[in-house]
Amino acid sequence: MMIKVGDKVPSVNFKKLTSDGLIDVLTDEYFKDRKVALFSVPGAFTPTCSAQHLPGFIGNADALKAKGIATIACVSVNDAFVMQAWGESASAGDAVEMLADGNGEFARATGLTLDGSGFGLGERSTRYSMLVDDGTISALNVESNPGELDVSSAEHLLEQL
Repeated sequence: MMIKVGDKVPSVNFKKLTSDGLIDVLTDEYFKDRKVALFSVPGAFTPTCSAQHLPGFIGNADALKAKGIATIACVSVNDAFVMQAWGESASAGDAVEMLADGNGEFARATGLTLDGSGFGLGERSTRYSMLVDDGTISALNVESNPGELDVSSAEHLLEQL
């Protein structure tokens, strides 16, 4: 079953590569007591994700933060090493935090999975954005076609703040 506005974010662990090595990012702690703009992509380094989705959030980071967003996070069913490399190649810096859902646990827990096996990708997350306020989803924007970027864009999310 797909999550919806008003639901709590599922309790799972993301992975993140830091200067201290690989760390767990617990969703229960990550989303607590702050507003987070979270967006998900089917895959790092894929065309729409690299050319539009991630750059849109990087470019709109200041505007999102000016509207009360504490953190902007990108999640994908990729490992933490790939997510770090993708963030570096896109010059995400401190604008967008790159979180790995390497085993797809978050994607499955949210019900927002995508069967990318026809493209050799296996099970992935679909493309979406959400606003999370103290662990509760206050906006959820899921693309009907994961190759498109419309409702999950940073610009659309800004309109919802």
